[in-house]
Amino acid sequence: MEESKGRVCVTGGTGFIGSWIIKRLLQDGYSVNTTVRSDPGHKKDVSFLTGLPGASQRLQILSADLSNSESFSAAIEGCIGVFHVATPVDFDLREPEEVVTQRSIDGALGILKACLNSKTVKRVVYTSSASAVIYNGKEEEVMDENSWSDVNYLRTSKPSGWSYMVSKTLTEKAVLEFGEQNGLDVVTLIPTFVFGPFICPKLPISVDAILNFAFGKKGSFGLLVQTPMVHVDDVAKAHVFLLEHPNPKGRYNCSQCLATFESISELVFAKYSKFQQPTLDSLKQIEGVKVPDLSSNKLLDAGFVFKYGLEEMVDDAIQCCHEKGYL
Repeated sequence: MEESKGRVCVTGGTGFIGSWIIKRLLQDGYSVNTTVRSDPGHKKDVSFLTGLPGASQRLQILSADLSNSESFSAAIEGCIGVFHVATPVDFDLREPEEVVTQRSIDGALGILKACLNSKTVKRVVYTSSASAVIYNGKEEEVMDENSWSDVNYLRTSKPSGWSYMVSKTLTEKAVLEFGEQNGLDVVTLIPTFVFGPFICPKLPISVDAILNFAFGKKGSFGLLVQTPMVHVDDVAKAHVFLLEHPNPKGRYNCSQCLATFESISELVFAKYSKFQQPTLDSLKQIEGVKVPDLSSNKLLDAGFVFKYGLEEMVDDAIQCCHEKGYL
């Protein structure tokens, strides 16, 4: 079956965001190449991807690894667009931060070089992270695309997840610089905490963190008491929006709302009586990380429309976690 909108590549297709982008692209009529990190030890189960509507006709799954950026060439060949979602994640600091960061940068730049060599790729959309924006040691309530995390501050203060934050910050800077220097159309999308349902079998880190957040527990990013959030389907749609936009430039924050511990807890406990509601006194005693809000005005001004609010994010995530046996 010939594709109607062209062929695109999604790196890191087995992850939370990558798999949802694939789902959205197939629904929108694209043909998709996606990359999966090869594991000689055992065959990876990708049935959650191959079972998506349209996958049997328009999805190809290829092996590639950020440690060998040339391994992405076959997946990129013949594509009109590339979504670079794959990223090293090492919250347990099994490797030195410098090693993880260099692998992320080298892999991303290798992918961009393959895009240049392909002669067919018209645009690359790189998936960054709010962690590349918000950590600079200053107390700001709202931040826009002009804000960058301070790598020296991260390396000194070492907040939870700091190694990942450094790698995302430096990799995003590197891909934007490469695009400018080499005449390659590169834009970056910066999601905040991504919530909602998931296709992948593994519980996504951000969903786990927000569920901990709702119940006042410490998660991968410490104890969150305030954070900007966005539904995973809106994130996927924003990626496609930037691919299709006639003239996007630079960075785009992607955040639908600023949620507090209290607002999420109220939603959860009002609708799901099986969860034990904390007392007002215990809520007042919680101290933790307050993540500043990210303005999505640039994305909205470009014509993007968010579909989901906080209640839909919570409902969709909890329902999915129930179905997959995580609650």
